[in-house]
Amino acid sequence: MSKNLFPMILLSVFASCGSNEKKEQTKLTYPATRKVDTVDTYFGNKIADPYRWLEDDKSTETGEWVKAENAVTYDYLSKIPFRDKIKERLTKIWNFEKRSAPFKKKNYYFFYKNDGIQNQSVLYVQSGLSGTPKVILDPNTLAADGTVSLDQLAISKDAKYLAYSINRAGSDWSEIYVMEIESGKKLADEIKWVKFSGIAWNGDGFYYSAYGTPKAGGSELSNKNEYHKVFFHKVGDIQSKDALVYEDKKKSAAEFFGCNN
Repeated sequence: MSKNLFPMILLSVFASCGSNEKKEQTKLTYPATRKVDTVDTYFGNKIADPYRWLEDDKSTETGEWVKAENAVTYDYLSKIPFRDKIKERLTKIWNFEKRSAPFKKKNYYFFYKNDGIQNQSVLYVQSGLSGTPKVILDPNTLAADGTVSLDQLAISKDAKYLAYSINRAGSDWSEIYVMEIESGKKLADEIKWVKFSGIAWNGDGFYYSAYGTPKAGGSELSNKNEYHKVFFHKVGDIQSKDALVYEDKKKSAAEFFGCNN
């Protein structure tokens, strides 16, 4: 759970616990939520889905609804008198250096370190047990607004390359990139529209699973996905050259896991 989200949940709990006070609570007025006559039939049973329109996260109407909901939420939270004190205390408790257990590949040792309250831990590498640690990947620098997170990470068997995937805006869609470990240089390799996939190295490339490029139109991140496929990418190639290893056109919802390093 994100550390930015946890305090909000905790504050909400404290706020609800304050009901024993004699102060009269102000009734919250939530924005109206439109209902639609959407019904799906599953195994002979009709299931109503009146809020299907909210699944279109790129629509203007959905955006306005989210803004209205947030306005109610933040207006209430801003009036909690002890909110700043709780934030200050939690920040102090969490603000200490943290390190992960190291993992080894050839002569390299890798580990994650967080200076205190960084949103994401930073990946370090060092050569041998006596080497000087250096930053090889800092997920906090992937986006100025903090909406990009590190997903998968895989090191080639010869410890020459590091492949990693990122997620944008909380989406399940991933993008895979490649770095040279020795130089720390990011290569031109860029693989898009990856989902539900690991990264499995084999020789000078790796396997990954993905769907076809979704239709454009503003809702690429929330469109329906069908026919999961497994590809092989050779380092240095563009994505269009990736070899299709496996697909099943009869099972539209099939997903193939297990592409772990």
